[in-house]
Amino acid sequence: MTHTLQLDGRRAAFDESGPAAAPAILLIHGAGHDRGVWQAVAAGLAAAGRRVLVPDLPGHGESEGEVPGSVEAMAAWVLAFADALGLERFELAGHSMGSLIALAAAAAAPARIVRLHLLGSLAPMPVAPFLLDAARSDPAQAHALINKFSFAPAEVLGEERRCALEAGNRARMERNGSETLARDLAASNAWQEGLAAAARRDGPTLLLCGALDRMTPVKAIGPLHEALQAGGGELRRVELAGCGHAMQEEDPAAVVRALLWSE
Repeated sequence: MTHTLQLDGRRAAFDESGPAAAPAILLIHGAGHDRGVWQAVAAGLAAAGRRVLVPDLPGHGESEGEVPGSVEAMAAWVLAFADALGLERFELAGHSMGSLIALAAAAAAPARIVRLHLLGSLAPMPVAPFLLDAARSDPAQAHALINKFSFAPAEVLGEERRCALEAGNRARMERNGSETLARDLAASNAWQEGLAAAARRDGPTLLLCGALDRMTPVKAIGPLHEALQAGGGELRRVELAGCGHAMQEEDPAAVVRALLWSE
């Protein structure tokens, strides 16, 4: 069910599902996206008995306000959103840029994040200069590039399904606007505090990777994995076979199973 609340005088839109008294998990979307990308995963988590909260970040989807210019600002917004809902402690999951936001929020308020789930994550998370340029000057090309690298090959997904996923992703990015995507990618590229934040993480953390991810490839995750290990908290790493970067749309059931790893 879609709800709204006021944060700093601006509307924040979010979906809520599952039992109101159950443990809460917040799901944070990635660059150029909105809460809709989590729809299937949210339904699965709610069916498993979790209270699921999925906000649109400012300037995304139906949330008002300017798109925050930094990962830190977005993390502060997520914590303020949790405050507005009266959540003292909760699980936090983020995908791609959302994983950086989740990591920054966990570093800022470690005692509040019961479990941290990082999907399609790297730290740092560099964005290719040609994609940054395209997001600013040629959105259609940027969307095509993102679609090219977001999903597993058609030989794995099937041509029809991959085309459908690409069409949905393109429509989502177009709906959120070129300026939103450009600011999100720039913020992700600029944030250099990820490894330091990971090294301070001493609570349970999941690294969820798509085995066929070409945007945040498994082979590049080593520094983040090692930093989280240095933090001393319980660490679980899962690779989803047959999934690319957009794992929560490619195989939402597998993502739900991974997010419920504490069960």
